[in-house]
Amino acid sequence: MKICQLCAVDFTMARLLLPLCIAMQEAGHEVVAICSDGPLLERVRAAGIRCRPVTIERSMNPAAALRSARAVTRVMREEQFDIVHVHTPVASLIGRLAAWRAGVPLIAYTAHGFYFHEHMAWFRRNVFIALEWLAGRVTHVLMTQSREDAAFASSKRLIAGDVIEAIGNGVDATRFLPGSNEQRTRTRRELDTPEDAVVIMMVGRLVAEKGYPELFAAMKKVDAHLWVAGAKLESDHADSVDAALAAVAADPGLSARIHQLGERDDVPDLLAAADIFTLPSHREGMPRSIIEAMMMALPVVATNIRGSREEVVDGKTGLLVPVNQTDALASALSALAADPARRTAMGAAGRERALDLYDESRIIARQLEILKLT
Repeated sequence: MKICQLCAVDFTMARLLLPLCIAMQEAGHEVVAICSDGPLLERVRAAGIRCRPVTIERSMNPAAALRSARAVTRVMREEQFDIVHVHTPVASLIGRLAAWRAGVPLIAYTAHGFYFHEHMAWFRRNVFIALEWLAGRVTHVLMTQSREDAAFASSKRLIAGDVIEAIGNGVDATRFLPGSNEQRTRTRRELDTPEDAVVIMMVGRLVAEKGYPELFAAMKKVDAHLWVAGAKLESDHADSVDAALAAVAADPGLSARIHQLGERDDVPDLLAAADIFTLPSHREGMPRSIIEAMMMALPVVATNIRGSREEVVDGKTGLLVPVNQTDALASALSALAADPARRTAMGAAGRERALDLYDESRIIARQLEILKLT
């Protein structure tokens, strides 16, 4: 088979989809990656995956989307794919339109989290549901990461095809292993963090919908340090966190405890030196960062939203709090910061759950099985 893997940006292709691309190629198929150009595509090429960079807009501007769709259609007609497998909300709409126009025999879509969600305004939510339904008329296979999304898609008949499967999400269990005390000490020294401090870790793009404003505000009440690994992508259209960052900078006591680390390639080392993981997002699909933290035996404080509540067992592997509730977030983080024994117990339960459900190799194998590529 000749297979197209399509998403919006090089970050997604290199950091999330590359293991799937490699597995498909190792199974004997030809894989071509299509996304907007960027420096991380060098990692994809280095892994032996051919890339066809095409500018794919991440905004919902119809004119920009149609321009991208025309460009992607041209590439698909040249390549004559057997399967087009699309990812991410806007790119999935553009990619499915292009694949349909190019006459691709099988169009598959992995929903890493539908763009619409329970906290979105009613009218806006229904607009995005309608767009998914329209694109679904040319979709043969839908794989969702969360069970909630699969159930919703089935109930609304979001695709014309009859294959709707919840596949979960996963990480490389051989890479995310709890670290040694020596490694923990070394990492904390490098990040100017006291060895005896409680460290809370957050990994995610620097946009407001990830919950940074309320997290920074909550940290005023939490006796701990916060490590933030992430940056805002140039293609992001989500609300910025500039005001929240300015408030941190203006508070010497807070800025001394909040460490902005930028984009990092050593997330396993950082998690190994942390005590708690948090992800107070407003919306998610099936967040990989939570799984990474669970693999590293960290307790998780997350918001009670789709995906996160499927991963975190409230009271057993972590704590769930309401969306955009600073006091509840501060209370949960403070409770775990003050209770080492509870952190250890929750972390152990989380690692056991992650190994059982979220090993990346199983998730990839399931996708190949559903697409009949094995």
